[in-house]
Amino acid sequence: MNIIRPIRQSDYAALHAIAEESGIGFTSLPVNEGLLRRKIERSEASFIDGVTEPGKESYLFVMENLDSGNVVGTTGIEAAVGLDDAFYHYHVGKVVHASRELNIHNTVDILTFCNDYSGVTEICTLFLREEARGGCNGRFLSKVRFLFMQEHQERFADIVIAEMRGVSDENGRSPFWQWLEEHFFSLDFPTADYLTGIGNKVFIAELMPKYPIYVNLLSPEAQAVIGEVHEKTRPALQLLEQEGFTCRGYVDIFDAGPTVEAQLSNIRTAQASRRLPLEISDDTHENAIDSFIINTSVTDFRAVVNPVFVDEEQQKAYISAAAAAALEVQAGDLIRFAPVRLGDN
Repeated sequence: MNIIRPIRQSDYAALHAIAEESGIGFTSLPVNEGLLRRKIERSEASFIDGVTEPGKESYLFVMENLDSGNVVGTTGIEAAVGLDDAFYHYHVGKVVHASRELNIHNTVDILTFCNDYSGVTEICTLFLREEARGGCNGRFLSKVRFLFMQEHQERFADIVIAEMRGVSDENGRSPFWQWLEEHFFSLDFPTADYLTGIGNKVFIAELMPKYPIYVNLLSPEAQAVIGEVHEKTRPALQLLEQEGFTCRGYVDIFDAGPTVEAQLSNIRTAQASRRLPLEISDDTHENAIDSFIINTSVTDFRAVVNPVFVDEEQQKAYISAAAAAALEVQAGDLIRFAPVRLGDN
């Protein structure tokens, strides 16, 4: 059985291995010991009681296989981005060049440098190791965040975003960044990506073009990848689109990958979730539904995937003894759960 729980200091080696496996373009996990240890420390400090509004909290979870004890994945939430460091994007807009006298009307796409998403909640840092890929593990890592946010809404903003990894090749070359590098930065994509990951963002404000960029002036290769995702990111994007996330024209300033957003109240898994007291039973219930289940704790948060049978008359949720033990809950405690396959509830 796999569980998802808050990261702790003893998970450092596993997190470092995940950072190495994730590769260039996975900005939130640079291969840097000091930064990774600080991320763990910051997360541990965030999983405390008493938080009443979104702030600088950073929640980092890991997926652990209880049989082997191995950490096989990670996923995270930033409660409110852009409070300390500027949070940059390009917004894809349009400008019209028209002359009534000459009967000319041209609409041109432009990229405008902005900080429009400052203060929103960001889901991030989702990576599943090769050994654990399969089944519903990827969806589990993604959707557990929506259950945690729904359960503890006071900790998060109304708007939730996700930055999707843009197009780059196996050597880390981004067609979009290559154009920026040539004209403004003289800094390759892996280096720029790494500097951002370790929190060094001053160079962005210093070197990024201050005025809107006309898209038709970019190289054809750069134009072609604006708003497109890396091939390994397509499944993650599809999952979020199924949850109700959409792109409103914001793209990453390095690789032009899309940023998608949704209101927490409109995210399908959050909407479909229920919060009920539990009963423990290993009896097989014909109407039990495979579900993502979380306890309602913050400091001792746990999540599992297990069938749930709901007694509608008693308003109780039945789960197995093994699931209850993994969740560290007892009969009568509250759990929140949502079906693995939306529409099954």
